Amino acid sequence: MVKDGRIGAIVPEAELALHLGSQTKVVELDGALLMPGFQDSHIHPAGGGTELLQCNLSEAENAEAAIAAIAAYAAANPDVAWIQGGGWSMDHYEGGAPLAAHIDAVVSDRPVSLASRDHHSMWANSAAFRAAGVDANTQDPSDGRIERLADGTPAGTLHEGAMALVQKNAPAASLDLLVTGLSRAQDELIAQGITGWQDALVGAGSGIPDPKDAYYRLIAQGNLKVRVRGAQWWRRDQGLEQIDAMIEARAEAEALGLPERFNLGTVKIMVDGIAENFTASMIDSYRDKCGHSTHNNGLSFISAEDLALYVTALDAAGFQCHFHALGDRAVRDALDALEAARKANGPSSLRHHLAHLQVVSAVDAARFAQLDAVANLQPLWACHEDQLDRLTLPFMPESAQDRQYPFGDLVNHGAMLAAGSDWPVSSADPLAGSHTAVNRVAPQGDGKPLGGEKQRLDLATILAAYTSGTAYVNHRDTTTGSIAPGYFADLAVVSPNPFDVPAEEIFRSRVISTWIDGACVYAAADVPISSK
Repeated sequence: MVKDGRIGAIVPEAELALHLGSQTKVVELDGALLMPGFQDSHIHPAGGGTELLQCNLSEAENAEAAIAAIAAYAAANPDVAWIQGGGWSMDHYEGGAPLAAHIDAVVSDRPVSLASRDHHSMWANSAAFRAAGVDANTQDPSDGRIERLADGTPAGTLHEGAMALVQKNAPAASLDLLVTGLSRAQDELIAQGITGWQDALVGAGSGIPDPKDAYYRLIAQGNLKVRVRGAQWWRRDQGLEQIDAMIEARAEAEALGLPERFNLGTVKIMVDGIAENFTASMIDSYRDKCGHSTHNNGLSFISAEDLALYVTALDAAGFQCHFHALGDRAVRDALDALEAARKANGPSSLRHHLAHLQVVSAVDAARFAQLDAVANLQPLWACHEDQLDRLTLPFMPESAQDRQYPFGDLVNHGAMLAAGSDWPVSSADPLAGSHTAVNRVAPQGDGKPLGGEKQRLDLATILAAYTSGTAYVNHRDTTTGSIAPGYFADLAVVSPNPFDVPAEEIFRSRVISTWIDGACVYAAADVPISSK
């Protein structure tokens, strides 16, 4: 029973008549599952929504389709002086690195710079390199790499910190565009049953515009429907001096007086890169095509010593830390930093969490529960697919081959789970993510489960990670993430009930309605809400 935006009571069906009044609306579920609204623990909605409004390559199924999409966008937008957007997939190109010449063939008169779907690489044309002054004499930054032709000329792809060489010269997205993009993203995500999230990048970083003012505008307009916790971006070219500004930004958000709607009490720290471009930080070195050691262990964007110093200071200042930690050395460094903070500051209720966790050593899997660190999973990645099988696994250290996204190990060691998508890196659909976590095979995919049976999660566990688990991470577990009296009526209706279908059919379940504060904010057009 819902009243004034909150759950008033859980009423047995036999007692329903006792609670019906002349104004009571009864919604018939017809066998569907009523559950808490999903919450995404790691997402980039402003960037994702804005990309949908720019040159969007996320639907391109191959290299040819991506080029066709670029050409079509350029033709339809002749007045856009610098074409931006993203969504291309590394597995569509040799070595995961498309060439400037590919874009030059269809757009040569103006700069084009496009983020990969994971936002760890950028594809640019020759005009963009010229506009940025990037040439054969430009040195790789310490935290990135320029793909080069034989003569040293930039080939067309930039990885990690090297993206900034071009990005800093491109026009910044206007606030109006960001607001439109964020609003578009909110609509897209609500339609997937998502009623809250943790924005994993608030601030200027990684080529994604700062969404803070876009959130503030939506709040001022009364148009921010979901509940958001923002993670302020830790600039790795700075140190402890940036904490004062973060404290001010947190206080600015608190002054809005809307703690259940928007909060900036988290700091996002990028510990390493990704495995596809060999920048995920690994304990053992990557291998070459012949299986030999390359003596490359990836990149640690922040030294272990500095990371411990920063995390200890942030913990003392009352900030939750949200780590990007993909390789096993990055995971270890983040856990070591949390251990240092615990020793210096004592126990904490800040709910620090590590996101992505592609490789976690057996020793470190047990440390999450010991340190009260939450494992922030992106379940849709935990399966065999081209980018993993072609660009990652063949080059991973032998020690990492059977430890890809070890969800089962983390659960067996008592780790608390939260779940998210990293959208627009991958689909935000929590039911597709749940399907993959349960089967370790992509929706409609076949083949063997990644990591074997032991890494599978049961459906109840992964749905809890997407609801109460992320609510816990967002410090909203006493008001959201569960169906209980007094909680906000943030709900999703899923049909068919995923508990009633075979595991390999979970992906066929879909959200047919979404409710926030007891109001229906989305209803599937082909499944009208049945009420009386």
